Amino acid sequence: MSHSIFRRKPIKSIMHDKGDAEAHAHEGLSRVLTVRDLTFFGIAAIIGAGSFSSLGAAVFTGGPGVVLLFIICGIACGFTAFCYAEFASRIPVAGSAYTYAYASFGELFAWVIGWALVMEYSIGNIYVAFSWSDYFTSLLERLGMHIPAYLSTSYNEAKHAIEAGSSHQESIAAWNTAPLVGGMRFIVDLPAIAINAMITLLVYRGIKESRNFSNVMVVLKLAVIAIVIIVGAFYIDTANWTPMNETGVRSFLPNGFGGVMLAVAGVFYAYIGFDAVSVLAEESKNPQRDLPRGMIYSLVICTIVYIILALVLTGVVDYKQFDGIGDPLAFIFEVKGVAWMQFLVSLVAVVAMTSVLLVFQMGQPRIWMSISRDGLLPPAFQRIHPNYKTPSFSTVLTGFMVGTPILFTDKTFVLDFTSIGTLFAFVLVCGGVLLLPQKEKVPGRFHMPFINARLIYPAIILFALVLVGSLAPRYFSELLNGDFNDYTDAAGKDYLFQTGAVKIATIVFWVICLVLAALAFLRKLSLIPLLGLTTCLYLLTGMSATNWKWFFIWFALGLVVYFMYGYRRSKLHPGQA
Repeated sequence: MSHSIFRRKPIKSIMHDKGDAEAHAHEGLSRVLTVRDLTFFGIAAIIGAGSFSSLGAAVFTGGPGVVLLFIICGIACGFTAFCYAEFASRIPVAGSAYTYAYASFGELFAWVIGWALVMEYSIGNIYVAFSWSDYFTSLLERLGMHIPAYLSTSYNEAKHAIEAGSSHQESIAAWNTAPLVGGMRFIVDLPAIAINAMITLLVYRGIKESRNFSNVMVVLKLAVIAIVIIVGAFYIDTANWTPMNETGVRSFLPNGFGGVMLAVAGVFYAYIGFDAVSVLAEESKNPQRDLPRGMIYSLVICTIVYIILALVLTGVVDYKQFDGIGDPLAFIFEVKGVAWMQFLVSLVAVVAMTSVLLVFQMGQPRIWMSISRDGLLPPAFQRIHPNYKTPSFSTVLTGFMVGTPILFTDKTFVLDFTSIGTLFAFVLVCGGVLLLPQKEKVPGRFHMPFINARLIYPAIILFALVLVGSLAPRYFSELLNGDFNDYTDAAGKDYLFQTGAVKIATIVFWVICLVLAALAFLRKLSLIPLLGLTTCLYLLTGMSATNWKWFFIWFALGLVVYFMYGYRRSKLHPGQA
């Protein structure tokens, strides 16, 4: 045992602890999930608020070129999925990236990952609940039923709209019509709170009920998305794919590639969820074979869907019209006057986001359960319901963690907060695979191919440096010597640069790439996790100063909790031996 905060937990020890937990009072979770179920859970988690809500803001920011960002994010998540799959085949337990970090980086990094995953699952579900409420109230309006604005809007959203002089009618109506209670306006998003409570109850009742509900919803939303794509294709005007930029030149990238990168939080949020499959390891029939397949299958399907959806949206309507649009799939048919499609999209959006809430609400309790097994959280977090075979206390607490902030936060804050935490977790998972020893191939289990990166990775980094330098001659001089500025080169290509956090993050990114290139050459590292690590780090360069500020505040709070409770109560601490 060690006093070190970087003490690692061997894989054999992780598997032994899991066996002990299952042996005591028959506390194991029900193993009922197949590869089809896991793939459906992955699709249920991925296709939701990202495609039905945040996609509108991403299109407005990046223009038609946002398709490139979906491809980049898909590639980054693809490499990361291979890394998750490698870990899942070695450590088929419910802790996801937290458990993987414990085996590779050590306890402190494992705790930080677990803390970051709270951002992804619990806090991320707040955004989904808000988006679900928007579509649900819109659907009721089309059915002739009205919910008062002050009962379907968050307090912060209404307050900020008034302070900023916004023209958003619903938020203004909520503020102006809200009754006064104790001198304060009573404004609460009641549908968001209600759906959170119902999903918490469903997840509490059991994995079989959750699986059946999820599978039905996935089939429905994929069918309707296919209809959206088919019907939308008839209204595509290819001229919308090359709109005018500020200089009057038609371009697929009207705001430059820098403008595309500004949409990274919204686009990456659309991919959050495929890793949620890994937390269902202890409820899978054959986790070492099926978990990797479920993650990769769901990611490939959703990436293809996103690319096609982005092309349809930007082809049907000029990207500038998506300013402030929270229901982009319904919006394109509103512009074209196709009322029946508006109704159908609103209906399927409610279904889609219900399934996302379900999967994320299942993921968080199982991560807490794994952290509790290691002694870093109180024993109550690993309590299994004797009849339903679900982590009962953790499930109820997750419901409160999602439901309570709905009263005092808003969508914009939650979206930015969630994306950066998830990317950070992905970075550590990819890096962790580089620290794992090679293993022998075992029939029936996933085995990530080893590609020697000694020459390939340094060549990729060198090519990237040369390519950037040739396409944007002032890129590195602006990066190192001065502030970023908008400018257009001789070829008419516009490059949007930002100051502050983006500049610092970009410099750090290139330094890390050079260090990784040297390590790849010296230590013959594996190429796939290197590429996953690089692409995720690159996506982090698109995060704003506000993203980083709240991330570090959350990070600091997590360290306080760890050192006040987890450090001395860890099962790896000598005093707990």
